Amino acid sequence: MTSRDRHHQNVDLFTNRIKWTLFLLLLIMVGGYFTWSENIIITRLIKVVGRLGVTFFIIYLHSIIVTKGAVPAFRLKNPWSPLLYFSYLLLGFISILWSTDPGYSLLQWFMDVESLVFTFYYVRCLMLMNTYFPGNKISFYTIMGNIVFVLSFIFVVGMITAPDTFFRLVEGGEDKRLGGYIMNPNELGMLSGLGISCLIFDLYDKKNRLWTVLKILIIGGVLIMTKSRSSLVGLLLIVFFHVRRLDNKLLIYGIYLAVAAALPLAIQKVIMRKGGIDDVLSMTGRMPFWKALINEGLPREPLLGFGFMRIDYKDTFESIHTYAGHMTHNTFMQVLMNLGFIGLGLALTQLFFTIRGFVNESIDKKLMLLGIFIPVLINSFTEFGIFGETNYGILFYQLLIFFISIEAPQRLTPAEKIHLNNKRPDLLAK
Repeated sequence: MTSRDRHHQNVDLFTNRIKWTLFLLLLIMVGGYFTWSENIIITRLIKVVGRLGVTFFIIYLHSIIVTKGAVPAFRLKNPWSPLLYFSYLLLGFISILWSTDPGYSLLQWFMDVESLVFTFYYVRCLMLMNTYFPGNKISFYTIMGNIVFVLSFIFVVGMITAPDTFFRLVEGGEDKRLGGYIMNPNELGMLSGLGISCLIFDLYDKKNRLWTVLKILIIGGVLIMTKSRSSLVGLLLIVFFHVRRLDNKLLIYGIYLAVAAALPLAIQKVIMRKGGIDDVLSMTGRMPFWKALINEGLPREPLLGFGFMRIDYKDTFESIHTYAGHMTHNTFMQVLMNLGFIGLGLALTQLFFTIRGFVNESIDKKLMLLGIFIPVLINSFTEFGIFGETNYGILFYQLLIFFISIEAPQRLTPAEKIHLNNKRPDLLAK
């Protein structure tokens, strides 16, 4: 074996190690949002210590990649998306001054900032690896899809071995939804749809298609068991975008036929649950709650809200016209209540520039970003969402922001060229 062959072998080995490390770190990060134990001390250790641990480790991993021969520089594109997001967080931090519960607001703000740091270094690690170690590309959609599969498999095993823990009784105990009190069923359904959208990309690769289909079927089963209407709609939209790029008309019509055949059962079992069409039109009772928030809560603090992640002066908003709640079940309503009209305007503007950032991306990357964005955005209309209380929807949205905002520099400075020449002379020789 020549020295050149040994060099390529070492590079491949290093890339594989980084790939598995990135998989494990994101798995731990996403898993940290689940409530794996009824013991509050254990739960807090997992959520705080575990998530902080992987954030520190991703920074350390970034330094290792640089040491091995990557230039730690990047070019900022679509700058308004991250800058407006930083402004949103800055307003959230300032709102602690008038928050109705400063400690809670500060905790929520800190967790959002912590995940922001993690996502920034995570995207940079992917960018550095695919730029300076290009022989073995690391695909984010493969990593994300496999993470969702692992978590989904845990719930499949759990619903068989411990149904009382992994199922949540709803509608007066007449029905049950997968998720239990480990994870909100709608949030789990959103994660399932996101995972399927990522794994679909692996179907374009002719290798291991059967294994990929099996993973998609398992995740799809989890999504159905969550009985999440919004997640099902999101998945159908994602499938539609993928079908549009196919060339085989017979395959396209076959997929449409399969979806059409499955729709009646999906409508009966998932969409038309107890309450029928009235339940759907009222957003499962959320519409009266939102109306009460706007009519009774918002006029009290219309401009700057009640403070970061606070919707009232008390821990819950109460009205004679609806149920009591501590969160709004709509991310835009949430930011309106906690940061007022000023905060909502800032959040909507930031969302606009994020969506606009998708336009200039390549077709494959654009489709991957949409596959993540669609489930997260749809979930945002009925649950915590991208501007709500801390959840992994925020984590995924922050990843999207950095995916469209940072890229490798087109030119290196003299100092960066010296660094690269010392570590990776083979790259400069190309």
